[in-house]
Amino acid sequence: MEKSSEYYNVAEIFGENVFNDTVMQERLPKKVYQKLKQTLREGKELDLETADVIAHEMKEWAIEKGATHYTHWFQPMTGVTAEKHDAFITAPMENGKALMSFSGKELIKGEPDASSFPSGGLRATFEARGYTAWDCTSPAFVRQDAAGATLCVPTAFCSYTGEALDQKTPLLRSMEAIHTQALRLLRLFGNTTSKKVTASVGPEQEYFIVDRQTYLKRKDLIFTGRTLFGAMPPKGQEMDDHYFGAIRERIAAYMRDVNKELWKLGVSAKTQHNEVAPAQHELAPIYASANVAADHNQLVMETLKKVAGRHGLQCLLHEKPFAGVNGSGKHNNWSLITDDGINLLDPGVTPHENFQFLLVLTSILKAVDIHADLLRESAADVGNDHRLGANEAPPAIISVFLGEQLEDVIKQLISTGEATHSITGSMLETGVKTLPDFMKDATDRNRTSPFAFTGNKFEFRMIGSQDSIAQSNVVLNTIVAEAFAQACDVLENAENFETALHDLIKKNATEHQRIIFNGNGYSEEWVEEAERRGLPNIKSMVDAIPALNTEKAVKLFEKFNVFTRAELDSRVEIEYETYAKEINIEAKAMIDIAGKQIIPAVIQYATALANSINAVKAACGADVSVQTELLHEVSSLLKETKSALKRLIEVTGQGASMKEGREQAVFYRDAVMSAMNELRTPVDQLEMMVDKEMWPMPSYGDLIFEV
Repeated sequence: MEKSSEYYNVAEIFGENVFNDTVMQERLPKKVYQKLKQTLREGKELDLETADVIAHEMKEWAIEKGATHYTHWFQPMTGVTAEKHDAFITAPMENGKALMSFSGKELIKGEPDASSFPSGGLRATFEARGYTAWDCTSPAFVRQDAAGATLCVPTAFCSYTGEALDQKTPLLRSMEAIHTQALRLLRLFGNTTSKKVTASVGPEQEYFIVDRQTYLKRKDLIFTGRTLFGAMPPKGQEMDDHYFGAIRERIAAYMRDVNKELWKLGVSAKTQHNEVAPAQHELAPIYASANVAADHNQLVMETLKKVAGRHGLQCLLHEKPFAGVNGSGKHNNWSLITDDGINLLDPGVTPHENFQFLLVLTSILKAVDIHADLLRESAADVGNDHRLGANEAPPAIISVFLGEQLEDVIKQLISTGEATHSITGSMLETGVKTLPDFMKDATDRNRTSPFAFTGNKFEFRMIGSQDSIAQSNVVLNTIVAEAFAQACDVLENAENFETALHDLIKKNATEHQRIIFNGNGYSEEWVEEAERRGLPNIKSMVDAIPALNTEKAVKLFEKFNVFTRAELDSRVEIEYETYAKEINIEAKAMIDIAGKQIIPAVIQYATALANSINAVKAACGADVSVQTELLHEVSSLLKETKSALKRLIEVTGQGASMKEGREQAVFYRDAVMSAMNELRTPVDQLEMMVDKEMWPMPSYGDLIFEV
């Protein structure tokens, strides 16, 4: 059978644009390769001589892929990636020929201007110097697009004085912390062979796809990523017919190209399907180490947006692009894996007898309970405020779902001090003779839980769809490292290890059982129960931010060298500024759209209606009471809209004139957001009344059903 021009073999193209281990083995001298592997294993600094050889081979490989430039690809605190491109070309030689070079120094260190990136006061505007440093544990790759091909070197980004200005640096620090403390724990149980423990992460990515031409007619989507106005269509997601439904051809073609791009970049995109809301979809990869997973997730988001344009589509990554339908999140599947393949979160067949697992589990319960505010803050962003707490995402209250099997083991430990059995899975009988009976899992899943145990990992379901996964994994790694360290401090000094282990597992389970909840997180009863338990219910980003630099948080992060107090203070300042700026942009977009598009359109409709009424009266004197009533309703809503617009203009001006910081962010949340909602209400009512031909923008129905 003749292959079509679109045919490709996944195994052949996977990683073809990545300077991965296979490429390095082929191209690097044996001694250089071994030295690099030793650096990766032991975390040592790479010497310049070795770096020169690696850089040369990396350049030659990239040029063969068509690359003309290289860039240090980094993740500043802007929510997106950043890059500065330099050509391989150096000064022309005497014969006029160009020389292509890439040195070890250029590979290891870059020097972008740091003055215009968020620093939260760590750097003054005139202090421009910053450094990017090669993260050699995340492979370099060649990105091919309309601009040609570029060698991208994943890097960390820090200031001239050494403070982290990015998402990558603290993530790498936290990975060192969890490795060190997890290895201490393993040694207590007689494991002398494992040399490395890595936080392993698999982030699921939800997103919306709409037609690009329709998107371009919505200024709110262009400026803010979400619809600031919009009435619900006759049909939404209530029929549940989109979820896991057949993927439409246009979307399938798009997904096919996304997968191809990602596979070439070594991103193991595996699962794709329709999500709950119309036009909503999901992509999930196979697990990778936390820093590589963070890099790959940034590539996923960039690729989703880039490829959409080629198909005449637009990818929306906002957590709530459409009011009234399901929002988008990013489920962060987190586990701890040794270099020899041991999963510390694998309970085994009989969890009640697996004391190493029980210590790990109860230590995580302790960590999440003590630092619930930090974990909640790690998922705080402006868009996520529209999603968390609704019946589509986890509540804003942190709790842990363990499932029936592990909850039963914990109850045994608390009540009797000893677990003697584990609930096992039973046979699932379908009642159809031609279908096989099979063993079902020992426990169900719970989609309402923000932090759920799902077999051999924890799934943190709070992260917003456009957010980096780095911050949440920084917090997870660090709080669990602290709990492990405290456990090891006790057990390393115990006279009787088994007795101390038994007592510590019971103590952790007893003191932190309040964090365990297997029920319906959407229910009002849970909100009341959580309050009785003393669990925090942090409903907004503004309320979550202070958790970052409490004395408890500073002590935690400084102990494990993840953040300094100054770095934490800077992030607090950046997040307050980010919140105020994003709401300010939304408010100004509403003002612009309402004043220039909506009000003129409604006036045009009302005028046409009034002229029609007068014409009918003059022509035949027929009853025009219905038209008159409609005109009064439209005029009344128009007046309400104008009044609400005036109010929004006033409060937005007040907010913009305030000093940046918490007070300004609180004002934007309370006053400006309230004024925005007041403006939206009459406008959405008017959309349902004004002639569609006169309404100045596409409707929800146009956006989410016409792809």
